Amino acid sequence: MARFDIYLNPGRNHRNIPYLVDVQSNVISGLATRIVVPLRPLADFPAVTLPPDLFPLISIDGEDYVLDTPQLGAIPLGELKTRVASARDSQFVIQTALDRVFGAY
Repeated sequence: MARFDIYLNPGRNHRNIPYLVDVQSNVISGLATRIVVPLRPLADFPAVTLPPDLFPLISIDGEDYVLDTPQLGAIPLGELKTRVASARDSQFVIQTALDRVFGAY
């Protein structure tokens, strides 16, 4: 399990939130939970302008998804079973979104 890996959402809301991005630092990898951020289909968002530094786009298999950073949360480690991709190439925009949520700038 690595930071920025993308997993299928095992929850009941998987139709609206098909994927979860693991954003937890590997420094605290011994915990029984992982901090994740939902990825929602871009088409499901209203036609309003979202702050791109808070809601960056992540592509999976040519489709765009919105990183819904304010909805981050922790889930049990055992629920993240199906890794589908990595968002490591988007780590800068993901970290920027997390910094914005936590007021790091």
